[in-house]
Amino acid sequence: MKKVTAFVGSARKKYTYDAVRQFLDNLRSLGDVECEIVALSGYRLETCRGCQACFTKGEEFCPLKDDRDELIGKIMASDGVVLASPNYSFHVSGMMKLFLDRLGFVFHRPRFFGKTFTSIVAQGIYGGGKIVRYFDFVGNALGFNTVKGTCFRVLDPMTEKERQKRDKALARQSRRFTKSLAKPAYPAPELLKLMAFRMGRTSIRLELDDNSRDYRHYNDKGWFESDYFYPVQLGPLKTLAGGLFDSLQARLTKHRKS
Repeated sequence: MKKVTAFVGSARKKYTYDAVRQFLDNLRSLGDVECEIVALSGYRLETCRGCQACFTKGEEFCPLKDDRDELIGKIMASDGVVLASPNYSFHVSGMMKLFLDRLGFVFHRPRFFGKTFTSIVAQGIYGGGKIVRYFDFVGNALGFNTVKGTCFRVLDPMTEKERQKRDKALARQSRRFTKSLAKPAYPAPELLKLMAFRMGRTSIRLELDDNSRDYRHYNDKGWFESDYFYPVQLGPLKTLAGGLFDSLQARLTKHRKS
C-alpha cells in the first residue's frame, strides 16, 4: 500500500479542499492507496527570521519552535505528496508560503528522494498557471519525482461546467500521479536536474568548508564524489555532461573570486 499526504494551504474547507478530496478519491479508485489531508491551518508555523542558522549550523539550531518537524515527518512517512493552495494575490497562500519557508534548508540539502509530488491550485481569474510552475520547481528542488500540477478556475458559486472541467483535469492528474508512484523510485535524473546537482555541489565544495552544515552534509553523504544525489547509472552522454557541469561551475566560481 502507498501512502499519499496532501498539505492544504487554505483556511476554508471549500474549493481547494474539495479538489484535494476529489483527487485522493481518484487515487483510491486507481490503486491500493492510503490518503491523509493535512490542513496547514491546524498547525503552528512561525515566520522564518532569515537568521540562516539552519544553513550554517543545522536545522536543529533554528530558534523557532513550531510544528515544522512534525510536518516534515509526515512527508518522510509518505510515498506521495500533494501541495494545494488557492491563488492569493497571484501566488500561494500565506500559510503555504510559511510552510515552504520553514523547509528552506531542505532546498539546500534535498531529502525527499523516491517520493512522488504534485500540486493543485484553485484560482479565480488569472495567475494560477505560474503558481503550478512554481510548485513544479519546488518539488524538483526538494528532491521529489514531480508530476505536473493542475490549476482550475472557480468563481463563487462554482458552476457545473467549471466543476466538470475541474474533475476531468483532476482525473488526468490522478492517472499521471498513480503511474509515477508505480515507477522506480530513483530514476536517472533529467539533464536539468543533473546540472543543478553537479553545479550546486561544485559551488559548495569550492566556496564553503567544514564550518558550514551544507558542506558537512554533502561530505558526509559522499555527494562531492557521486554522480548524483543517489546511486544511479548514467549513460555516456549524461556522464560527459556531468563532468562539463562540474568544470563550468569551477570556472564560474574562480571568476567570481578573482
